[in-house]
Amino acid sequence: MRIAFTTSLPAEGFTRLEQHTLYAPLEEAEVLVSTFDKPVTREMIMSAPHLQLVTNFGVGFNNIDLEACRERGIRVTNTPQPVIEPTAELAFALMHDVARRTAEFDRKLRAGKAEPFGVMNNLSHSLYGKTLGIIGMGRIGQALARRAVASGMRIVYHNRRPLDDEAMRRLGYEARYVSKEELLMEADFVSLHLPYTPEVKHIIDGKALRMMKPTAYLINTARGAHVDEQALVKALKEGEIAGAAMDVYEHEPQITPELLEMDNVVLSPHTGTGTWEGRIAMCKNVCDNILAWQNNEIDKMNIVL
Repeated sequence: MRIAFTTSLPAEGFTRLEQHTLYAPLEEAEVLVSTFDKPVTREMIMSAPHLQLVTNFGVGFNNIDLEACRERGIRVTNTPQPVIEPTAELAFALMHDVARRTAEFDRKLRAGKAEPFGVMNNLSHSLYGKTLGIIGMGRIGQALARRAVASGMRIVYHNRRPLDDEAMRRLGYEARYVSKEELLMEADFVSLHLPYTPEVKHIIDGKALRMMKPTAYLINTARGAHVDEQALVKALKEGEIAGAAMDVYEHEPQITPELLEMDNVVLSPHTGTGTWEGRIAMCKNVCDNILAWQNNEIDKMNIVL
């Protein structure tokens, strides 16, 4: 089996393939391991006559030209399971950071620009007792909610449709389904966890931001295109919301310059799954997909296409 990679990945994650694999350039490869930061274009796909499987290192797959893969009959897989806990962990950290002003305080202390220590100086906001609104109550949204509930938060969520009774029982905590509009008006924190499709581009636009409380925070660890960044800048400047914490960006890797200058914005360089443990687990999931494909065990693959 000949495999090509778009990005160098940890070798220890691919030890199970060593006896089965010859690493090869794309034009000779049967399998392509792709990553979210490297587009797999139509030109690449059509230049690889032997290609039969594109296995994406990550849960998102909008970096891949699925239509070209469909035309060629190429299977596409992703790695949904290993990304759940690291991404939820980062979303919770960003939520905590922007509310408690952790990064801001650190930055100002190091620069000698902090307010003096004092009982009524350097105040921030608690998560305890607040309402977290989750747009996209899938596995990552549910994992974030579990952390938030443990911190004394209430959960409201919005999906295309409510979770069924069995799914609600599995949660182990209370979560209330509301419309998107209700969520925006009620939540103290709005966290995005839905996959990208053209229909949800700018799901958070100027109108949505104006529905939020002026004391509310926006958290995005999903996809940059979910948020109209120019509208977000305007909302932050005009005090329509209290702050934002972001791991993904509309024109990634470029970041809207105004966001870099705002103390009430916390920024992270698309590191939702970026832990050593998470990366190795993702590598192993890629191996699972490749070996299942090789053994024609379709039911064991995380199939996208």
